[in-house]
Amino acid sequence: MDNTTFEAKGTITGPMHASLKHDSAHKHVTGSAEYIDDMPEPAGTLHAALGLSERAHADILAIDLSAVKAAPGVVAVITADDIPGVNDVSSNGSHDEPLLATTKVEFHGQPIFVVIGETRDQARRAARLARIDYRDLPHWTDIDGALENGAPLVVSPMTLKRGEPETEMGNAPRRLTGQMYIGGQEHFYLESQIALAIPGEDEDVTVWSSTQHPTEVQHMVAHVLACASHAVTVNTRRMGGGFGGKETQGAHFACLAAVAAKKLNRAVKFRPDRDEDMMVTGKRHDFRVDYELGFDDEGRIHAVDATFAARCGFSSDLSGPVTDRALFHADSSYFYPHVHLTSKPLKTHTCSNTAFRGFGGPQGMVGGERFIEEIAYAVGKDPLDIRKLNFYGEPGSGRTLTPYHQEVEDNILLRLVEELETSSDYRARRQAIMEFNANSPVIRKGIALTPVKFGISFTMTAFNQAGALVHVYSDGSIHLNHGGTEMGQGLYTKVAQVVADTFQVDIERVKITATSTGKVPNTSATAASSGSDLNGMAAYDAARQIKERLIEFACRKWQVAASDVEFLPNRVRVGTDTLTFDALVKAAYFDRVQLSAAGFYKTPKIHWDRAAGRGRPFYYFAYGAACSEVSIDTLTGEYLVDRTDILHDVGRSLNPVIDIGQVEGAFVQGMGWLTTEELWWDGKGRLRTHAPSTYKIPLASDRPKIFNVKLAEWSENREQTIGRSKAVGEPPFMLGISVLEALSMAVASIADYTVCPRLDAPATPERVLMAVERLKAM
Repeated sequence: MDNTTFEAKGTITGPMHASLKHDSAHKHVTGSAEYIDDMPEPAGTLHAALGLSERAHADILAIDLSAVKAAPGVVAVITADDIPGVNDVSSNGSHDEPLLATTKVEFHGQPIFVVIGETRDQARRAARLARIDYRDLPHWTDIDGALENGAPLVVSPMTLKRGEPETEMGNAPRRLTGQMYIGGQEHFYLESQIALAIPGEDEDVTVWSSTQHPTEVQHMVAHVLACASHAVTVNTRRMGGGFGGKETQGAHFACLAAVAAKKLNRAVKFRPDRDEDMMVTGKRHDFRVDYELGFDDEGRIHAVDATFAARCGFSSDLSGPVTDRALFHADSSYFYPHVHLTSKPLKTHTCSNTAFRGFGGPQGMVGGERFIEEIAYAVGKDPLDIRKLNFYGEPGSGRTLTPYHQEVEDNILLRLVEELETSSDYRARRQAIMEFNANSPVIRKGIALTPVKFGISFTMTAFNQAGALVHVYSDGSIHLNHGGTEMGQGLYTKVAQVVADTFQVDIERVKITATSTGKVPNTSATAASSGSDLNGMAAYDAARQIKERLIEFACRKWQVAASDVEFLPNRVRVGTDTLTFDALVKAAYFDRVQLSAAGFYKTPKIHWDRAAGRGRPFYYFAYGAACSEVSIDTLTGEYLVDRTDILHDVGRSLNPVIDIGQVEGAFVQGMGWLTTEELWWDGKGRLRTHAPSTYKIPLASDRPKIFNVKLAEWSENREQTIGRSKAVGEPPFMLGISVLEALSMAVASIADYTVCPRLDAPATPERVLMAVERLKAM
């Protein structure tokens, strides 16, 4: 059956759009998938460990490392003085993120030095022996503390405006104001940050890095070593999860390993402990949303004015584009006739927050859904009816312009939502739930159906490009390399499907190789849900070039027209003759036809003017909808997710089975962010939720007891993406908002659905219980 492929509905098809298994699935299950820590270590490999700050904000008065250097197994101690180049790993060129602290520390756990030992255990033990004298400085670790202390902004804010919100807010029949806190999230990838640096001759160094952005790691390593990028080769075969946490932050460990490797001329491996990883690396940004809404008695929005303040950490990292994208998605799925949105990216004395699946979009959408929820309770209607009333309209309706002045041209929201509304039996279930709540003194239920509209593209226009390298060998086997990285999401499989489909050969012919800066240069991060869009098109471009050369050769050799050359499964028809793909390739080789090509792709149509707040930052939108039902215990705040139904839009799926897996996983991760995953810093600025014992991600038992997931098989991308597919990495994460909204309804039943519960996220059992008690006291 290996050479037969099936779509989810069971029809035989070609390699693309088929439900093929993940190329490493059997290796993941059996434990044979090779990650960096599984690679055979070069002879004499050394191991690194971090020396961390014990203050949240302080001047460093003195450092005594004598006991560290004298500890058993210690080969060297690396400080900022040992960095030959620039002591900075800021991803945006702001030079505000030192690789190692020198005279000041700005968060508890900031790296100050690195111990290089013969074993990892020896290095870790020695790192704890340093004596450092500090002079404490004022610190703050949350948004409220930052605002109270007049904290600076880590990057310039962005404003989006359309219409006349200043005057129309006052003209609206009804108005309300509110505030919402949206918590952060730990990436909790199964494989921690890790890097292995192997020194070469002259300036050369090869780095194996668990990173979503090999090119950025290459550039950072070159900067800290004061060498050219061509001297640094970064390889990534696979990651044990990334979720954005390895977009910029993997560079820290790669750079430190490379500095030590070149200094000592020995291979150096750097794998931090889970606690250290969680202390040092950034999280999803916390937000505080302050909003004013103008609307009418029907619940139609007239005006929105909101400020999205974010806890960014001690340096800028990616906080600029993250807070920008939060504003881009503060409209969620709704048309705001008059709108004013402002970001406020605040500096705090915590690790520098970074990319996370959705990249600020989820926080913006949670804010937008709170706006709808507030209005629904204010006018006494089902929130779903208020959602549908405020959806973006069809072209020509006058209700298609976003706050950033991009037209919504591909809107399928209403069809998606109404199909799910019917298939999930939403209306009847909601009525049954309200009847149940009226007669249940302790257990209360809630149900919510929420939409997703998510923009696809990097908002930094230059990142919307990709390269690929394809070789066809003389035996008919194919070698594929591209700039995308594999973190379990199936990108390698999907791109291999594209190449196999182009040549109409079995996917087993296509050799998937590690992402390498030595093969495809100047790549973008595998992020922004763009992996398949960009790398699939680049790989197709490379394969297309070779295919056209093969067609031209066949026309010349067999004296036929191009229309008489047809690629069939594993064979090629040339006129009235048919030969195997292998035979055609071998014949072309002997005729000196080039069987290698570099492909390239750049996303069309997009442009963005940040200062003006206008443009087309997104190539297209991906859509989805989820209906979730929950039960809460009003005496304890505990709850269960009883059922979830999802209908999600991936265009014409490149691989339905992988896409369904992405939707399922994204939903559960989004649900975890909004319910159980809580980050907490104590009064000394120490992260206390720094291990599985104190940080609760969803378990298998936390998933919905009934979990129905379908793809919208009728959808096809209107834009010319690879196979007319749509991105699937980030958009389904926001389906988890349906759980938060369902919990809110269950709490609202305490006051007969007359008051918006204003549940902050994460809606932990404690927060649910406190919300219940607030409504009981009213």
